[in-house]
Amino acid sequence: MIKLERVDVMNLENAIRGARNPMNSWHRMDSEYNEAGEYILGKNDLDLGQRLCKAGSDHRKFLRQIFLSVDISAPMYWWKEYDTYKVGTIANSTSTMHKIHSKVFEREDFSCDHMDESTLKVLDVIIEQLEALRGNFNETKDKVYWYSMIQLLPSSYNQMRTCTMTYENLRNMYHARKNHKLEEWRTFCKWVETLPYAAEFLID
Repeated sequence: MIKLERVDVMNLENAIRGARNPMNSWHRMDSEYNEAGEYILGKNDLDLGQRLCKAGSDHRKFLRQIFLSVDISAPMYWWKEYDTYKVGTIANSTSTMHKIHSKVFEREDFSCDHMDESTLKVLDVIIEQLEALRGNFNETKDKVYWYSMIQLLPSSYNQMRTCTMTYENLRNMYHARKNHKLEEWRTFCKWVETLPYAAEFLID
């Protein structure tokens, strides 16, 4: 399970203007804002961006100046792979360390959509034990119960992070993960395809 919400793409205008700096070709800029406040690339600017992308990473530096913010909810096993992309990405997560004891454990807190019935029964037992540990910790504040929760917690536990990255990061993720065996990565890559100018800058 993965959810991608509250998406915001930023700095497109400045990135395209900067892409024209090497050739002093600012007079050829033909992009503008529409009535909804969205920056729409004109034919000249779109063509320039596509040519730079096809020329390779040394030439498509403008992608590193297009920023994206998104809230991602995903299981810990997916976040372990996402954390490969440390350069140019930032994430603020909900805190397992500080807040794990503040909410009732439920099935909805875990990515279990591919589990068979017998495994779901095991998960239910784990959830029941986690909930008992949570109750004991809240009552006694004994860290033995807190450590037991942290160390028993399955990697299917979902965490939400607010992530900021660049279009260059997204391009690299897309090409590396679009055929990954984890459904979460395939869903992520399908989402990348929906972003502004994804076809021209990210997935070609």
